[in-house]
Amino acid sequence: MAETAPPPQPVPDDVPSGADAPPSSARAAWPRREPLWRHLVGERLRQLRHLRGETLDQTARRAGISPQYLSEIERGVKEPSSEMIAAITGALDVTLVDLVSAVADRLVTVRSTPRGPTCRSAFALAA
Repeated sequence: MAETAPPPQPVPDDVPSGADAPPSSARAAWPRREPLWRHLVGERLRQLRHLRGETLDQTARRAGISPQYLSEIERGVKEPSSEMIAAITGALDVTLVDLVSAVADRLVTVRSTPRGPTCRSAFALAA
């Protein structure tokens, strides 16, 4: 019996082209991956902080965390706990529901092809 090789797995966009990576033409044919939740949360938190005209230090001090940690959350490097997200949203005077709804809206707009629930409440409940 001949064994078949598994289908190639999509390569994230940030993987450099090299000996182990498929050629760019092959990567372009694969569907793009959805952004990670932590990246979208961080992006939205940074937007909210900028709308308030605040520095990392100011927001971090009110949230009770270090500016370095807030920076890592905003850049999507760290995935904060629910307690950390609650502290940051409190420091920014927004509710957790507002944050989750904004991130869910962003996910809906980023999706290239519907593959499951597409209503905002389904994404919010999944969070």
